[in-house]
Amino acid sequence: GIEFIDSYVFNMVEHIRFNSTVGRYVGYTEHGVKNAEAWNSDAGFLGQEQAQLESYCKHNADIYYSAIRDKT
Repeated sequence: GIEFIDSYVFNMVEHIRFNSTVGRYVGYTEHGVKNAEAWNSDAGFLGQEQAQLESYCKHNADIYYSAIRDKT
């Protein structure tokens, strides 16, 4: 399967991450935890992240896999 991770990093510190396998945001700092709580309660916001998995990751994975398969 494909896993989509969207990390928010500031000054080389990861504050929050969306993980498509978990299906929600996880905060790693005090600010990140507060944002994760807010963003996880917004179905539209979560839906946008899940849409990235479908529209970007899965679409491009098929292209990359096909290019690799054709060269072997």
